[in-house]
Amino acid sequence: MGHDMWQRGKWVVVLGAALMVLAGCGIQSAQTGEEATDAATASAWTLAAPMRIDGVRTADGGRSLVVDAEVPDGARDCVRSLRGELDTVEHGTVYAKVTFETRSLDQDSGCTGTRQVRATVKLGEPLGSRRVMVNSMDVYTPVGATPPALRQCGENGCDPTPPRCTSSSYGQAVNDTDIPKHTSWEERGCDDTWLVLDLSTRMGAACDDASDGCSSSGVSQRWFYRAEPSGWRPVATNGDAGCAGIHKVLPELPEHLCTSLPRLDRG
Repeated sequence: MGHDMWQRGKWVVVLGAALMVLAGCGIQSAQTGEEATDAATASAWTLAAPMRIDGVRTADGGRSLVVDAEVPDGARDCVRSLRGELDTVEHGTVYAKVTFETRSLDQDSGCTGTRQVRATVKLGEPLGSRRVMVNSMDVYTPVGATPPALRQCGENGCDPTPPRCTSSSYGQAVNDTDIPKHTSWEERGCDDTWLVLDLSTRMGAACDDASDGCSSSGVSQRWFYRAEPSGWRPVATNGDAGCAGIHKVLPELPEHLCTSLPRLDRG
């Protein structure tokens, strides 16, 4: 009898210990699940930069920059921790960066739209005449701008060459024309106000020797430009000989720039 009671008491102790172990495992499993959920939520947020910079202006007496940017937007929170930071100042240029965390890389986030935001970058001292580069891409300058806004620089830099009858100025004109890159030009006439260029772009395969059966062709266009403070601006295109054709679309072009124009070689 005493032996049986001892055996039952032993099983009670063992069973109680087992329940405690299982309960402990259950609590541990629940905590692990919560941690996994938190980790999954945290992983949905990714560090990113704005899709587009829409403008930069100074504030606080030139000691700060306000950057207008475009970021993701949707039904849920899509952007957090928006930050504008001063990276460095070198060689007359202020390097700034704008970053934020976003869910937009998650396909189920619903962040399919966009919205405008403003990020402030503290400089510590007035910008002065220095340029600003944002996120190592867009460059802005206060020179020639209407304060407090800064002027965005283009493909030809922040200080494009004034329109002149020079080879470098012609190159700038070609860069500002909606044509393929690696286009060559031939000047047909130039004065203080007008410029005429024949532009030629090679098409097809690049051929070293026509005898090997390879053939390529070229596309030629004649462009007319008017001088503006920022450079030559393309205003018309026409390939006819003489003045008759171009005067139909650009009657103000001086005759001395079109009278001797040959018919455009189409290549």
